[in-house]
Amino acid sequence: MEKKHDTLTDLHLGTPVWFTLLAWVLPIGIFAQFLSAGLGLFLDPNLLGLHGGSGIALSLPAILLPAGTLLVRRLRGFGWWTTIVLALYLVQVALAAGAAPVPLSLHPANGALLLAASLVLLAKVERRRSQTSAG
Repeated sequence: MEKKHDTLTDLHLGTPVWFTLLAWVLPIGIFAQFLSAGLGLFLDPNLLGLHGGSGIALSLPAILLPAGTLLVRRLRGFGWWTTIVLALYLVQVALAAGAAPVPLSLHPANGALLLAASLVLLAKVERRRSQTSAG
C-alpha cells in the first residue's frame, strides 16, 4: 500500500477556497510589510503607520490557518506549518511591542523567518491543489 503525504489526504474533497486564499494573503502581506517598513524608514515615515496596521490585519490569516487545520480534518497535515507560522507571528508582535530583554533589531530577522515559513505553507497548499486537479 502506497503511503501518501499527510497534506494529500482526502484529495477528492479538495482544498477549501478560504484556506487557499489565506495561504496566499499571508506571504503577500508579509512581503508588503517589508516594503512598507523599508519605504517608511527611507522615504516617508508615515508609511510606518501602514506597516503597523497591516501587521495587525495579518493576525487574521495567522490565526485562521491553524484554526482551519483543527476544524477541517483533511487539512490536518498542514497543522505543523500553520502552527510554526502562528508562533513566528506571535514572536513578531512581541518584538514589535518591544518585549524586553529581546532587542527590536530581531524584528526584521523574525519577519524573514515568518515570510519563509508562510511561503513553505503556500507551496504545500498549492501542491495539494495541483494533486487534486491532476487526480
